[in-house]
Formats: sequence, C-alpha cells, structure tokens
Amino acid sequence: MIDRLTGSKSGIALTVSLMVLLLIFGNQQNSYAQRFEGGILGGLNASQVRGDHYSGYNKPGILAGGWIQTDISNRFFLDAELKYSQKGSRKNPNPKKEDQEKYIMRLGYLDMPVYLGFRAEKIVSVFTGVSAGYLINAAEYDSEGELAEVDQRKFNTFDIQAFIGIRIELTERLGLDFRGAYSFLPTRDLPGDRVDYWWDDQYNNVLSTALYYRLDF
Repeated sequence: MIDRLTGSKSGIALTVSLMVLLLIFGNQQNSYAQRFEGGILGGLNASQVRGDHYSGYNKPGILAGGWIQTDISNRFFLDAELKYSQKGSRKNPNPKKEDQEKYIMRLGYLDMPVYLGFRAEKIVSVFTGVSAGYLINAAEYDSEGELAEVDQRKFNTFDIQAFIGIRIELTERLGLDFRGAYSFLPTRDLPGDRVDYWWDDQYNNVLSTALYYRLDF
C-alpha cells in the first residue's frame, strides 16, 4: 500500500529545494543579471505503456502544477516543475472487428522535472531533462470493472523519465509546451508467472501538451 501523504510531502520538499538552488544559482550570475520567474501550468497527456501489448497513445490524462525558471546565460536557462500527471494505458473494444476486450490502466504521479533549455529563436526554445515521479494512485479495469485483487500486480512507487521538448512563446506571459517522455525505470517488474494483461516489464511513454503562464512575484 502506497504511503501517499509521506510521498507527497517528500516530493514537495524535494522540489522546493531544487527551486531554492536554482534561485541561488541564478542570483550568482552577475554577468547576465537575468531575472528569476515562475508560474502555473496545465495541459493534457496522451499515454501508453510499453510492455502491456496495447499499442497507441490511447490513454488521455491531465497535468497541472507550477514551474520556476532562471537564466544562466542569454541563451540557456534552467527550469524545475512540480505537477500532478495522469498516465497509463487504454484499450477500447472494437465491435467492427468483433473485439470486445477492454482494458484501462490509470496511474497518477507527482512529477518533478528538472531540465536545461536553449533559446533557439526569439520565441522558440528546446530543452531536455529528467523527471522524478512518485506514484500516488493506481487502478486497472477490464470489461467487468476494476480487476480482482488476485489479477493485480503491484506498481513500483518511483518513476524516472527522460524527456525532450520544444516551447513556443505565444505572448510575454503565455507559452505552449510540447514534449515526449520515456521511463527508464519500469512501471512494474517482470512477474514470476504469466498474467493475461501483461508479460513483460512495463514503461511509461507519454506525449504531453501544456500551457505555461508566468506570474509576477
């Protein structure tokens, strides 16, 4: 059973620490004197899970949280986020092919991405980084409803994803972010015996789109 409260507090503490470090580092860049900024973010995920044998980014989910950023040069910046992100997998029935199988995996993470960005153009930035995630809720369903306990296997508590993305500045305050992320820690491990729904280690694979809004501090 996941200790959700402890995990959330640990995640918040880690992200606050990262943000403080970024602020200190940014204030030390006297030659550039770039300002420290941050805001809120919200958007949608399109997810799949490699290893569950259901291909396609068919599982929608929301993401929401906050971000903080500091410049380290005229071109480069560091960014950290704290957000809730829904991931997982979905397989819908297809009556035209006489396929009645239904499967849904719902995973909710507290994610803490940290990344380095590069301003390629005036309004376009590219970035790459890593994200640590803590699983705070998980459930699986088939055509009969939530899976029976005997058919369930425990999900791993922690997730680490590598990601790459691009951001377009729509206005002085609003940015549009596209990124792809892939886990290099398994969502859950190879079982000792075979289960109908999956036969291998599983890894989150996520495409996301989000709006970033800058706030005044």
